Amino acid sequence: MKNKILILEDEKSIRSFIKIKLRALNYEVVEAENGNEALKKVDGTFDIALLDVMLPDIDGFEVCRRLREIYPRIGIIMITAKGQEDDKVKGLGCGADDYIVKPFSPKELEARIEALLRRININSNNEVHSENKINMEPFTLDMNKKNLMKNGQEISLTPTEYELIRLLISNVNKNISRDEILDKIWGSSYFGDVKIVDVNVRRIRRKIEEDPSNPKYLKTVWGYGYMWSCDK
Repeated sequence: MKNKILILEDEKSIRSFIKIKLRALNYEVVEAENGNEALKKVDGTFDIALLDVMLPDIDGFEVCRRLREIYPRIGIIMITAKGQEDDKVKGLGCGADDYIVKPFSPKELEARIEALLRRININSNNEVHSENKINMEPFTLDMNKKNLMKNGQEISLTPTEYELIRLLISNVNKNISRDEILDKIWGSSYFGDVKIVDVNVRRIRRKIEEDPSNPKYLKTVWGYGYMWSCDK
């Protein structure tokens, strides 16, 4: 079955360019030229949404927030303008998994989509891990259901947040560098910078920590990276 991708872009020439490239890669493509149209078209069958930031009605950030609330497991890539650093951070803060900067090449777009599909395990044939669960009080990470429970309550995670937690909690009390996290979660061919790691960590802390400003579990290793802490 083809992976299904939404293109939200108000410029017809850019939207058509992306559509042609994705269909050539055997993706099913649905187009939208404004935010309201996108929200009406998206349902639970979509794998990835490509969201332009600047739109004539509601902006891409608001579309991202709404999609993330309704479909927590959909992959979201923001399309930002060159040099707009704030847009990248804001998009990630709204729940996007990644961003791509205009102008971009077909190869870069293909790499971003394939990397995100790997993170949400669309192409993994639903593989079952030999260790189905990791229990680390008060958390339980279920690697078959791909969810995280805290004190018996499920915590809503994006595909990228889940993979980042899985990496860290599988290496408890081990310092993992930002570069290593970037390579293992986003892929060694990733075009962006390590800031995307920091933004995802901040999002996760807001979900799992009692006091995100003084984290107990997902700790910073200053000048290096992060560590999942389990104090005995």
